[in-house]
Amino acid sequence: MNAMPANDSLTTGLEAPGVLTPPHDPDAPGHVSIKGVNKIFRSRKGEVEALRAVDLDIKRGEFVSVLGPSGCGKSTLLMLLSGLLGRTSGDINVGGKEILKPNSDLGIVFQQDVLLEWRTALDNVLIQAELRKMDKKEALEKARALLRMVSLADFEDALPRELSGGMRQRVSICRALLHEPPLMLMDEPFGALDAMTRDQLQIDLLRLCSERDMTVFFITHSISEAIFLSDRVVVMTPRPGRIEQVFDIDLPRPRRLAMREDPKFLGYVHEITDIFKNLGVFREEY
Repeated sequence: MNAMPANDSLTTGLEAPGVLTPPHDPDAPGHVSIKGVNKIFRSRKGEVEALRAVDLDIKRGEFVSVLGPSGCGKSTLLMLLSGLLGRTSGDINVGGKEILKPNSDLGIVFQQDVLLEWRTALDNVLIQAELRKMDKKEALEKARALLRMVSLADFEDALPRELSGGMRQRVSICRALLHEPPLMLMDEPFGALDAMTRDQLQIDLLRLCSERDMTVFFITHSISEAIFLSDRVVVMTPRPGRIEQVFDIDLPRPRRLAMREDPKFLGYVHEITDIFKNLGVFREEY
């Protein structure tokens, strides 16, 4: 993603390292390579083929959204990338390392925020530091800087029940970013939110990403959300999930909400909508 000038609030160690690995380097942290990946779930009732022959290469620093109907294997692919789920066949590499077990060098945000209800917003962010045995003082400074960036500086002592859904999800994102992961996996993180909150969180996410050299793998059902956020949009077929087409999103950054009315933006919406019509995902008969 295109870098933006550092924000004055980021004077607490959140800046990216001075020397960045070129985004085309396949061994760069955050670079993702998926080759011929298949996933079959087996049960007493038989086999379910979730993914078939998935090939995808993601450069370091790219924001890539995966778009498809429910049950097409989007979340399964994310779980394979994280190493929390094993593939049936094929190869997955992140930063030049084959993923054969859970990968700790990343951040994950799910649709549900999964906050601990007895811990404050700040303490929920700091869970990451405790698990990773980060320096306490440095982690505290980073956590507070992240909460400031998403307009939660006045709520660091609030319990989750005192926060709105959007505020809770902001805390979840801050927690995932605390250790400055080279790769962020996001599984429909805004899917349960109202439209206005979703719009704001999209802007917040892009601002956070622009401040660091981070690859984002983002799952969504929303065509407009995928286009607005991404450098590339991956369109998947119904199960078994295959990659039908990959769109390079040629829109300027920083992104603005008004861009969604741009003819070029609407052109992408129409193209992707037509693909889903042809795949039988959208049916307009009454």
